[in-house]
Amino acid sequence: MSKEHPVVLVTGASRGLGRGIALRLAELGMSVGVNYAGNAGAAEETAEQCRQRSRSKSQRFVPLRADISQRGDRQRLLDETLRQLGGIDALVNNAGIAPRQRADITETSEESFQEVLMTNLAGPFFLTQLVVRHWLTQRGEAALPGGFKVVFNSSISATTASLNRAEYCISKAGLGMVNQLWAVRLAAEGIQVYELRPGIMATDMTAGVKEKYDRLLEQGLVPQHRWGTPEDVGRAAGALLSGEFPYSTGSVIYVDGGFHLSRL
Repeated sequence: MSKEHPVVLVTGASRGLGRGIALRLAELGMSVGVNYAGNAGAAEETAEQCRQRSRSKSQRFVPLRADISQRGDRQRLLDETLRQLGGIDALVNNAGIAPRQRADITETSEESFQEVLMTNLAGPFFLTQLVVRHWLTQRGEAALPGGFKVVFNSSISATTASLNRAEYCISKAGLGMVNQLWAVRLAAEGIQVYELRPGIMATDMTAGVKEKYDRLLEQGLVPQHRWGTPEDVGRAAGALLSGEFPYSTGSVIYVDGGFHLSRL
């Protein structure tokens, strides 16, 4: 995998936290596969913004359509990444969905449960499996400091119960174990694995509950008294992929303004 710029595949990168990650990686001199499920316009907008922030004209930013909940799409996504970008040095599993409709846990439907877990949990697990098999089969040199890397972008919902979106919380809790499993399996292979755990973030996903969380933030729900941003998550992902945490595989990195801290 001898190339001028490291190649990172970021799932769900057309907007929100995924876009924030892609933009930061562009600033750090990396090429990015901008995965999206349906909004081609938003994905191209991310790619163009990456080009504007890139260090070099030889960096590449390619929109790649795929629904990671689908087996065939996952394989095609890897194949297209390799074909269009010439390799893959890191995978950022960012794509995720919320329930289409929030409902009390007594009313959670099997359809919603399955849809959310296929995208948020099964998709990242099996996409990582495909990428790891490629790395172990090819036995190439990574273009990133410290070797190949996998990042799972999770949520404070992994440990914080929200009764009106149980399927989302369960998917993120499961992703925490996925991080641990791959970290243990890949440590001896020289591949680092990490989990980012964002808190209350200002994205499209939270736009509908902005007033509620504005009030809670004013009341001190988050010690740093502000919304998190895609830029916050992007900076954290950039540090991990730049090799700044070489002896921390399996770690959970909170990007939540201190929300997870126990307080009296």
